[in-house]
Amino acid sequence: MDISTIIVFVVIIIVGFYGVTIYNGLVALKHSVSKAWSNIDVLLKQRHDELPKLVEVCKQYMGYEQDTLEQVISARSSVFAAREAGDVGKLGAAETLLRKGLGNLFALAENYPELKANENFQHLQQRITSLENTIADRREFYNESVNLNNVRIEQFPDVVIARWFSFGARDLLEFSQEEVQDVNLKSLFN
Repeated sequence: MDISTIIVFVVIIIVGFYGVTIYNGLVALKHSVSKAWSNIDVLLKQRHDELPKLVEVCKQYMGYEQDTLEQVISARSSVFAAREAGDVGKLGAAETLLRKGLGNLFALAENYPELKANENFQHLQQRITSLENTIADRREFYNESVNLNNVRIEQFPDVVIARWFSFGARDLLEFSQEEVQDVNLKSLFN
């Protein structure tokens, strides 16, 4: 065996090893995104189960605030449908509506001293607020995982392996601008 054959053989081994390393890194990123989504999914399911309890408690005290209660239930259904379909874009839009509805509901609860004093309401409000905060944290982790995945599959030489094995970009979980704005309390009480 001459030296040029050995060099070619060594280069092929190095390129093959490098390709396997890139592939394994892309697989790890893909599963990181899936894991991050699963963490959000669990929290969305937990909140989905808590919302009817909250609405039921509020109905006892807030009989004439039916529009707000219906808005929360409708948004809850939209979040559920988008989550089940795995549609990150629709989930972001539905989450925005749900969070706006919950903000309105909690703001209107301020007008009902008996409701605010209700132990079940207080517990559910704390539980849902805690879930909301955790969802926000998990959304940040998910978006970071998606960003790492999307950048990596576009970088050379990773793009070659990514295209060859059909690694695709994932969508960020984004909420509309309404999500980051405060609830307009003045409009709720007029």
